[in-house]
Amino acid sequence: MSESWLTPPPPPGNHSALAMVDSLLANRSSVCSFHDDNTFKYRAYTISYLLLFPVALLSNIGALVVFLLRSNRRSSASCVVMVNLALSDASFSLTLPLRLVYYFKGGVWLFPDWLCRLCVYCFYVNLYTSILFLTLLSVLRWLAVIKPLRHRTLATPTRFSLVCLGIWLFVGGASVPFLFDGVRQRAGLPRCFEPSSPSSWEQVLILNYVGVALGFLLPFLTIICCYGSIIRHLTTHTTVHDAGGAPGARRRRNRRRSVHLVTLVTATFLLCFLPYHVIRTLHLHAVCGRWRCVVTVTLQRAVAVTLCLAAANSVVNPLLYYYCTRTFRERLRDAHSSLLSSRGSRSSSWTQLTWTRRRRCSTC
Repeated sequence: MSESWLTPPPPPGNHSALAMVDSLLANRSSVCSFHDDNTFKYRAYTISYLLLFPVALLSNIGALVVFLLRSNRRSSASCVVMVNLALSDASFSLTLPLRLVYYFKGGVWLFPDWLCRLCVYCFYVNLYTSILFLTLLSVLRWLAVIKPLRHRTLATPTRFSLVCLGIWLFVGGASVPFLFDGVRQRAGLPRCFEPSSPSSWEQVLILNYVGVALGFLLPFLTIICCYGSIIRHLTTHTTVHDAGGAPGARRRRNRRRSVHLVTLVTATFLLCFLPYHVIRTLHLHAVCGRWRCVVTVTLQRAVAVTLCLAAANSVVNPLLYYYCTRTFRERLRDAHSSLLSSRGSRSSSWTQLTWTRRRRCSTC
């Protein structure tokens, strides 16, 4: 981001010597700190994206393949939501190589302007679609545990496909303002991911509060209510089937999946989404309110760290698919066995062909 306007203006006219020294120290500290901050920020992003890119891309594409491999089977509403979540994470991971090139070049954008806009847009679309899809999964689990009869009638794949489409349209439309800021010139070099003026920071602050309210707080409160109700139900409702038998075993498996879902989704919100939204809001207030330089720089470094944590949700979600979805584990095992059987059939065919050739040679 451009920090030139953040530097306090030079003091006019007749000031005391102490005020002059304080002002000069503040200006010098501001410039040096922001320069060091860029170095810290670029290094943090480079290391994080180098680690995230292969894991996020391979795990989410693998998840999509597993979900769609057995498309002839009847899908569930949860699978529909998870397919959309994996699609969002896989799309975001495809933009990471462009970001890596930018940070490897020391903050110089070498690609067209529209790619810069698309990278910024994809980050926020992925962030808030992930939050809303995780919220949707939590609501589905709440229906399955608390109101199983209504879950059977309401949670149809067609209905939740339309809900997922509505989430894509809502988040995609709300994120359109991020397409307006593209490549900016700073120090004679093309820059990306950096607002250009104080007015743009004011606009970002307004968008921040809209995103925090609709894209984080409301979903987070929904998840807390759902999980509080689930935990209360699981701890207070015991049935005669829990002593043994197939119904009791099935209920225990459902409870384990519910506990896994509660744990993973709550951990994702607390580790990936909550720190980023809190620190981002404080940093924007520091910039727009012209707080002290040392506070602003500290918050800006914290934003870099928490943004990397927010991007890491794309590698956490595949764990959710595996530990909380029996269908995903079954399909993963089916895909693995199909791969092994295809390899075995090719190996046996090759062995049979080699044996036939040897017999022919021995008879010649």
